[in-house]
Parts: sequence; C-alpha cells; structure tokens
Amino acid sequence: MFRSLSVRNYRIWFGGALVSNIGAWMQATAQNWVVLTELTHTDAVAVGITMALQFGPQILLVPISGAVADRFDRRRVLMVTQSLLMLLALGLGLLLITGAAELWMVYGFALALGTVNAFDTPARQSFVSDLVGPAQLSNAVALNSASFNSARLIGPAVAGLLIAVVGSGWVFIFNAVSFLAVLGALWAIRLPKHDGPRAAAGSYGSQLAAGFRYVWRRHDLLVIFAMVFVIGTFGMNFPVVSSTMAVEFHRGAGEYGLLSSILAIGSLTGALLAARRPAARLRVVVLSAGGFGAASLLAALMPSFWTFASTLVLLGFSTATLLTTANGFVQTTSDPAVRGRVLSLYFAILMGGTPIGAPVVGAIADAFGPRWTLGVAAISGAVAFGIGLGWLLVERRLRVHYDRDHRFRVTHAGRPGLGDDPGAQSETLTAPIEVLRRGRDDSGDAPHGVG
Repeated sequence: MFRSLSVRNYRIWFGGALVSNIGAWMQATAQNWVVLTELTHTDAVAVGITMALQFGPQILLVPISGAVADRFDRRRVLMVTQSLLMLLALGLGLLLITGAAELWMVYGFALALGTVNAFDTPARQSFVSDLVGPAQLSNAVALNSASFNSARLIGPAVAGLLIAVVGSGWVFIFNAVSFLAVLGALWAIRLPKHDGPRAAAGSYGSQLAAGFRYVWRRHDLLVIFAMVFVIGTFGMNFPVVSSTMAVEFHRGAGEYGLLSSILAIGSLTGALLAARRPAARLRVVVLSAGGFGAASLLAALMPSFWTFASTLVLLGFSTATLLTTANGFVQTTSDPAVRGRVLSLYFAILMGGTPIGAPVVGAIADAFGPRWTLGVAAISGAVAFGIGLGWLLVERRLRVHYDRDHRFRVTHAGRPGLGDDPGAQSETLTAPIEVLRRGRDDSGDAPHGVG
C-alpha cells in the first residue's frame, strides 16, 4: 500500500505536501464560513460565486497551463506557484484580522487563487511522475489522494476550532506558514537535470491542439472526462452543501468544520483502498459514480445533524474512489510527452464546471433549501453512472450471462483503437466474485500509448 514511500524524493514530497494540505483545507473552510456568516447573511449564492471565481481560471487558462507543466521544470514552476499562494493567504489573513476585509476583496482573492492554481495543479499532479518510476506511479497518485484526504480530516476541524477561539483571519495566517513545509520539500528534492524542453518545441496553440487530438482519440478518457464534468459541476459543491446544512441544523463553525472532517474519513478510506489496487480501472470509476449518487440521495433524506453527518462517510468514500481512480487512470495511461496537457484538460473539466454549478446549486439552496442541493448531486451521480455504463455496453460490449453452473458471467470484448487491446477479453464473476483473465493481466481498461 505504501510502496512508493520507499523512494526518497517522493517521501520528502509526501511529508511537505501533507502539512501544506492541512493548511489549505483550513483556509478553504474559513473562506466559505467568512463569506456565508461574516460578510453576508447566510447567502449561499455568494459562496457559490466565490467557488466560481476560484475554479473558473482552471478552464480559461488551459491553453497555457498544461503546456507550462509539460515544457518547463515542474519543480521550479511549483516553487513559484506555491510562493504566490502563500502570499495570497497572508494578504487575506491580514485583511480579516484588521477588519478591513469586504466581500469584493474575498472575490478578488478567490480569483487570484484560482489563477495561480490553474498553473499549480497540472504541474503538481504531473510532478509525481518525476519522483517515482512508472511501476510506482499508480500507487503514488493514490497516496497523494490519501495525503489530501488526511489533511481534509484534520484541517476543517482545526479551522472550525480556530475560528471560534481566535477568529477566521488567523486561519489564513496559519495556512501561509504551512507553505514553508512544501517549499522546503521542493528545495530538498534532488532530480536529474533534463536536457532541453520536456515537450516538443512549438507554439502553445499547437501543443494544446496535440493534447486535444490525443484525448479525442482516446474514447476511454472522453468517458472519464464526461463523468467527472457532470459530477464536478453539479455534485461536488461540498462547501455550499456543508455550510448550508450546518446552518439548516442550527449549528456553528465548529460543527461545520466537523462535517468536512467526517466527509474526509470516507475520503481517506477510499484513497487508501485505491492505493492497494495494482492499477486504476475504468470500471471502478463507473461504479463509484453510481455510489456517489446513492450516497447523496441518502444524505438528503437524513432527519438530524448526526444522521446526516454519518452519511457523509459514504459520500466521501465514493467521491475519493472516483477521483483517485480517475486521476490514476488518466496519469498512468497517458503518453508522458502529453501528460501535463492531458491532466490540465482533466482538471479544467473537473473543476471548470464549478463556475456553472456552484452558483446554481447555491441558488437552489436559497430557493428550496439545502437538502435540494444533495438531490441535484444524486441526479448528477446517476447521470455519470449512466454515461459510463452506456459506454461499457456499447463500445466494450459488456454482457451478463447466466450459465449452466448457476454463475453470472460478465464478458466484454475490446475493440482496436478504442483504448482496449485488439483481442477479445473477458471476466467471469462468480460467488464469491472471481475474476478469470485471459491474455494480459490487465482486464482491458488500460489503453494503448502507456508510457
């Protein structure tokens, strides 16, 4: 499960990123609470606008952010982006402490944060491939997610406590200090020097076009992109959901932070289980999308704060399983020459829908109540599951048979050029579930072009 931690560079990165992630979750929790309760009178639309401004640049800057991750030294890119993020946290924290902060200022900082993150995210995600070899990449991606969700378990709860004790501004100051850990890790990491640019020379436009052409030829990636867009746009608006549900149950900042930490319990479990798998599989993404929809519907029906909080474990588990597996699949099956651009497109689609979904979900919460936000999330999970299942049935020719041995047999035949091996492959599911693979150990989810 933790095999990639045997690599020195990755071990250093993992430790620094964990500390920084805790600070980032503290800031995210404080930011949404400030907008909802300190700068507005429980205006969920304002929270949605903040999220839209923060995640909008992810999609607008795709033409250059992915190319930067592929062409330049990712370690140096991260040194710049992480330093800028530290300064932004420090600036907003000082404004809040001095009482000078206004809503439009938070909007401005959210936009600046999103702009920096547009470059930071693809560089940070693809930087993992610089630290470990191809054999360890899937495990390292999953452990990255585990680190992220471990921080999610700690950060929001600490933020809620700090908001109640010393005020929201200090949460941003603590986050600024936490960036020293990741900057120190980047300084300590030693990588072999690369000769020349990582990607082929050419204009940013031509490099972006190459990334689009690569994804367009990969039908399996298109399916994943479609699924994460639907769920990312209308389902994964947790800041809006958690903050408004906390107010719905007449709870304060401490309980709001606790909701995010409970969600992280399931997220961490899902990420650790993903780390145990030898490879990321598309079928796991499809199943977890269905689980996300079911968990959202269950959460919407809960009558009390604690029953609602308990369902967040399931919601966090399905979300982490979906995102960790999708991220791992995209990274491990993409050509290294275009990996940064593919990841940039992936995260642009995953988070770029937030400017559309977050204000809409916030308006739904204001008009119909917070529970309806979870209803929208449930519908998005069902739609994403339908997209994935439809692809499996049509392009993978997924079929269920009941044979003479009273066993259910699930078969799927790959097709050349669609991200599968040219030969037919099958899986047999028995009770207990048994998988019989023919040919490759891979069951067909891994496409051509793996680096």
